[in-house]
Amino acid sequence: MNQLFAVGADLVAIALLTFAVYFPRHHRRDLVAAFLTVNIGVLACATVLGSASVGAGLGLGLFGVLSIIRLRSDEIAQVDLAYYFAALALGLLAGLGAELGSVTYALMALVVAALLIGDHPRLLRRYRSQTVQLDVAYADEDALRAHLELMMKVRVVHVSVKHLDLVNDTTLVELRYVAATPVAVADRGPALERVSA
Repeated sequence: MNQLFAVGADLVAIALLTFAVYFPRHHRRDLVAAFLTVNIGVLACATVLGSASVGAGLGLGLFGVLSIIRLRSDEIAQVDLAYYFAALALGLLAGLGAELGSVTYALMALVVAALLIGDHPRLLRRYRSQTVQLDVAYADEDALRAHLELMMKVRVVHVSVKHLDLVNDTTLVELRYVAATPVAVADRGPALERVSA
């Protein structure tokens, strides 16, 4: 009976994490299916592993199968990786921690709360990252930083050159910066119409 409550709590937690936290913020439909499938799959494997009748060899085999899953289709962002890990953790907690009772539920709530807070759009919202392709090869990092700050009108806090092409005169750079606070635009009155003579 305790296992059924744990499974129910897992389904509620993964639904909240996926449909109430992740999708409204990131709008990636493809990862919704991935999070749900990973969670339910890990829950099923962990439940089987938690039973006394399963040998250690089968358990290692099941997790070996899980470990060969790779995200090869496209590059995955760190925040998406965090949601993947949360989906895995929720499934494992529900599958293996049913005997712990209220501790399991508290840990599941903590996983969801960590992403609810840690991925909140208002948390450190002025800090951004971006990959920029420049049509000038910058070998000097200080000059590169000054150029990026002038061009983007931001304060650059970190610069990482990903590719420097001295032949084609290009620089691919990943930068982290602090965005300027939005300035309220004053009302300038009605716009003037341009009259052609």
